Amino acid sequence: MLRTPSPDGLRFAFGTLTVLPVKVTRWDRDAARGGMLCAPLAGLAVGVAAAAAGLLLLALGAGTLLAAVATAAVPAVLTRGLHLDGLADTADGLGSGKPAEDALRIMKQSDIGPFGVLALLFTLLAQVAALAQAYDGSWARGALAAVVSATAARLALTTAARTGVPAARPEGLGAAVAGVVPAGGALAATAAVTLAGTAAGAYLGPYDALRTALAVVCAVAVAELLLRHCVRRFGGVTGDVFGGVAETAATTALVVLVLG
Repeated sequence: MLRTPSPDGLRFAFGTLTVLPVKVTRWDRDAARGGMLCAPLAGLAVGVAAAAAGLLLLALGAGTLLAAVATAAVPAVLTRGLHLDGLADTADGLGSGKPAEDALRIMKQSDIGPFGVLALLFTLLAQVAALAQAYDGSWARGALAAVVSATAARLALTTAARTGVPAARPEGLGAAVAGVVPAGGALAATAAVTLAGTAAGAYLGPYDALRTALAVVCAVAVAELLLRHCVRRFGGVTGDVFGGVAETAATTALVVLVLG
């Protein structure tokens, strides 16, 4: 039976996935389960803050490109760059072509390799370009893109933490949350975010409602492809893999939202 996440779960989600001053009071598996189920709510808060930054610059007379840069920067600030760092480390691990043990060691190093640099460069370029195009459409579409992408990114964390996905290491945040979310909970969270996104998009028209739903589904699907590849290569997930999955989902959602 799926239980409603407790306040400890909410604190876990906001305390580990954002820099907001929320104290995590429990680190056990139950709190981690609730936290990962609440991850999309943390994403919603990050997305609203990102949209607010972009809209403020637009209101002050800035162009859509600058608004897009600010919108992309806010999630990085609110996570201390944790997900971007994870993306870079995952790219270095995958790009090394080495066995799992060596690749995991590369990912733990503090420096960044060429694959990580390229991953960060093209991911951030894609995000800024997509956000600028969304803001060119209208301020509302830009704000919607910011909120949907941030929420979809954290939804991908929920699905990546589902039962059956092992941890690659016995320690770290990845091990703490790996496999804590029941498959039914991950499915319910996906359905809830998709329906909420569809409802939000409907305010802009039927096509936007459909496109928003498609953006969420595609974000989770592409993140799942990366997740499965990482599990095959590394033997499981790590905190870095979770970060890579989140950034992949965010970027996919933004690209889908500006297609057509």
